[in-house]
Amino acid sequence: MNSPEQPLPTFDEVLLCTPQTSVEQVGLFLRRCLIPCPGGDKIYTMLYADELSYDVSCRAEELFQRLQCYSSSYRLIILCNCERENSYLPSAFSHYKVHMIPQRSRAEMQQYLQHHFQVAQPSGSAAAVFKEHMCVGIVSSKRAGMGK
Repeated sequence: MNSPEQPLPTFDEVLLCTPQTSVEQVGLFLRRCLIPCPGGDKIYTMLYADELSYDVSCRAEELFQRLQCYSSSYRLIILCNCERENSYLPSAFSHYKVHMIPQRSRAEMQQYLQHHFQVAQPSGSAAAVFKEHMCVGIVSSKRAGMGK
């Protein structure tokens, strides 16, 4: 986010974890992160790693320990819910824990995302529906079941 031209993460750089995430999915993700390949300037991120099942978490840690020797320059971020930081994977990686404070203001972050999600010509696109011709949007309501 240092420059508006820096791209957003690609699909292979992010793993959104759920209780149904398999060992194979985590394994593929860790291999992409830890085994060096051309164009290795990517930052890999596991979101909600605390949601992984105990078995998947154990096997992910084992695989990480085995693959870590292939590269000393990997960039891996594991994000967890602070209320679940005692689950297996956050506990296993707790010695790497870094408390982060955003370095950019909320307005700067919104402007960066706006730059990447704005459609130039919204005609014939769903972006015409969202504010300022964005190709993504969040629809929410305080009242459940209101046809969102």
